[in-house]
Amino acid sequence: MRIFTSLLKNANPKIEYYSRFSPSPLSIKQFLDFGRDNACEKTSYMFLRKELPVRLANTMREVNLLPDNLLSQPSVRLVQKWYMQSFVELLDYENRKPEDAHALNDFLELLIEIRNRHNDVVPTMAQGVIEYKEKFGFDPFISSNIQYFLDRFYTNRISFRMLINQHTLLFGNDTNPAHPKHIGSIDPTCSVAEVVSDAYDTAKMLCEKYYLAAPELKIEEFNMKAPKKPIQAVYVPSHLFHMLFELFKNSMRATVELHENSTEALPPVKAKVTLGKEDLSIKISDRGGGVPLRKIDRLFNYMYSTAPTPSLEPGAVPLAGFGYGLPISRLYARYFQGDLKLYSMEGVGTDAVIYLKALSSESFERLPVFNKSAWRHYKTSPEADDWSNPSKEPRDATLTPPDVKRKESR
Repeated sequence: MRIFTSLLKNANPKIEYYSRFSPSPLSIKQFLDFGRDNACEKTSYMFLRKELPVRLANTMREVNLLPDNLLSQPSVRLVQKWYMQSFVELLDYENRKPEDAHALNDFLELLIEIRNRHNDVVPTMAQGVIEYKEKFGFDPFISSNIQYFLDRFYTNRISFRMLINQHTLLFGNDTNPAHPKHIGSIDPTCSVAEVVSDAYDTAKMLCEKYYLAAPELKIEEFNMKAPKKPIQAVYVPSHLFHMLFELFKNSMRATVELHENSTEALPPVKAKVTLGKEDLSIKISDRGGGVPLRKIDRLFNYMYSTAPTPSLEPGAVPLAGFGYGLPISRLYARYFQGDLKLYSMEGVGTDAVIYLKALSSESFERLPVFNKSAWRHYKTSPEADDWSNPSKEPRDATLTPPDVKRKESR
């Protein structure tokens, strides 16, 4: 423990040094071309031994801008410890040449160890936010900062795992024999409809376990580029599955709960996949009663979760977890320059649309950078709203215009 503590002290100047560099975003096409045409373990090693510390250092500097009351929570301190340990271990390879005996293999094993260590970062950080909220309540300004930070923090984690997975899948022994055509975690000919069906089947199994019923699925495809042909994309199937599984869970839950007393069959969930010149879009539509407009933004807010705290036991897959499913699904979509949006009609149902780039050359990583703009976001005090807000108290109609002006100038 003493050795580790001394390492941490020595690491702080390194964290500051590496955080001065901006991360280097890669496109899906760059990932693909490297893995398919000129996959060289030495080249990957030379890139990752700097790029991974840069991405870690950027997010580690930003963590320290969070409120002290949040940083002091046990779960947040644990996440910080994991990140510091991984950063220190990566520094061992800072000057280690790829020609050194065992360097490449040792680095590969370290990446697998780091990936495993960070497996529970999302639920552990979520637990830290819950610990903070239970002790200190809800503050709009702090909530805004936490929202800003967690979007960036979890995006950084997605990118970190993407780099590690590409290296370990290309040069390690954990290649998936079921997908021999995959280049690392990327499928050059990903059948979107198949991933939609797989995500639906998994969500259906979960829904039937909890509710003993689940709505059916109807899929349509509209391929503008090649009419009547199935839509394929160069994408990371696991990312797409994650997004779709979350949307299907939400749609099924809403549909079953709204129609649980109905004698008629459950209305189906509909999936529409379209491919245009710029966008590949997937719309999931349900008849689950919809959500009021006022609550749409809250569905993407980490501090607004109303779900009970789920079990952190391995293998547990609750139908309603920390309330992080939608915001993190949106981060997966945005990671390669896409997006995820909800369009709801209260009393009817909800359309959720995933937007992806149609071209892999335009699907660049969207990465957070620690700089003055980011720092300023945490330090700027909230300004007064410059739009009128509805008040519970009736407006005093006896005020004359001059009185109103005097009131505004106070």
